[in-house]
Amino acid sequence: MKLILTLAWRNIWRQPGRSLVLIGAIVSGVWAGVVVSGWANGLIEQRLVNLIQTEITHAQIHHPQFRQERESSMYISAPERIYQMLDSDPRVKSWAPRTLSDGMFQSPVAASGVRIRGVDVELEPKVTIFHEMITQGAYLDETMRNPVLVGEALAEKHNLEPGYRVVLSFQDVNNELVSASFTIAGLYKTHSTVYDERTVYVRMQDLSELINGSLAVHEIAILLEEESYSGNLIADLREQFPDVHSESWYELSPELRYLVDFGGMMTGMIMLIIMFALAFGILNTMLMALFERMRELGMLMAIGMNRQRVFAMILLESVLLTLSGGLAGLLAAAGTIRILMNRGIDLSVFGDGLAEWGFESVIYPVMTGADYGEVFVIVILAAILASIYPALKAVRMNPLEVEKE
Repeated sequence: MKLILTLAWRNIWRQPGRSLVLIGAIVSGVWAGVVVSGWANGLIEQRLVNLIQTEITHAQIHHPQFRQERESSMYISAPERIYQMLDSDPRVKSWAPRTLSDGMFQSPVAASGVRIRGVDVELEPKVTIFHEMITQGAYLDETMRNPVLVGEALAEKHNLEPGYRVVLSFQDVNNELVSASFTIAGLYKTHSTVYDERTVYVRMQDLSELINGSLAVHEIAILLEEESYSGNLIADLREQFPDVHSESWYELSPELRYLVDFGGMMTGMIMLIIMFALAFGILNTMLMALFERMRELGMLMAIGMNRQRVFAMILLESVLLTLSGGLAGLLAAAGTIRILMNRGIDLSVFGDGLAEWGFESVIYPVMTGADYGEVFVIVILAAILASIYPALKAVRMNPLEVEKE
């Protein structure tokens, strides 16, 4: 085997120019594939993290019909029993109740449909980082009467600033229209302009008082120590509290789950496409090398080299050639990814378009060891598959006929 390996390696460099061109193509293809995969993985992971940290958290609890009907009367009865369970569960990092309503946002300029989120001023910062996204003014000030936080996109649409007063209209638990004046405490900006334009934040006690006259909890947001705990926790919540609806983040946002699942296949798909194209280059190179060495291979078989060894030699030539380029491409890509993980890929020129879909303008690539392993396996498989035809053609030669030619 050592002799076959040595012969295969030397045969590669009999035509160094041709071999270097192919290796360069493989390096470029692998490097580009890995970097693009890392960018796509980073894009998806940042979207997931942002959504969990700013809005849906890892899990939520609602009235069974609330998410479909969104009526104010569909609040969770006796939420204290759920609080006790969450406080005693080591998987739960923190939780926060919310009061929710859909209504109208009215200013002297215009009126817009919005989703009103009543949050607990003390507990909400423990489950989301929303309070860190205030760009003007302050968080929901306890000393202010009926404060409201408005997204920059909505404020720009209505020409508003902190200190301005607006009117929120919504239905109470009796389906009667309620209107109340609120003062803008501050403006916020998330990574989604659509969310900023359609969502306002008020204090939970203010909204509950207007909706129900007392505390009305429509949602309990749960942040876990580890995302992987969500499945088991949801199963336990459903068993202990069958009268409420408990859901994990991937049930709350199925489109994000599909995106994450697709992202898990992204690296393999990109590399398969690239290596499929490169496989034709490998096949072409091996066929040219084979036709140049027909007499040599015929002579080797004539003096006693069996067909299995000839097949193995051709196969090893392809694998060694591809492996040289593949490893160099992986090393170059790993170095590039490491640099970009710190600096990020600035896509500010597309910032407005990305924000419409909830993505950041600076993307930090992500590649795991498993991703690199997947690329390595695909490279090896491409080399083997591309060399099978030339190797079969070589072993089917008749040494006597080759010598005559």
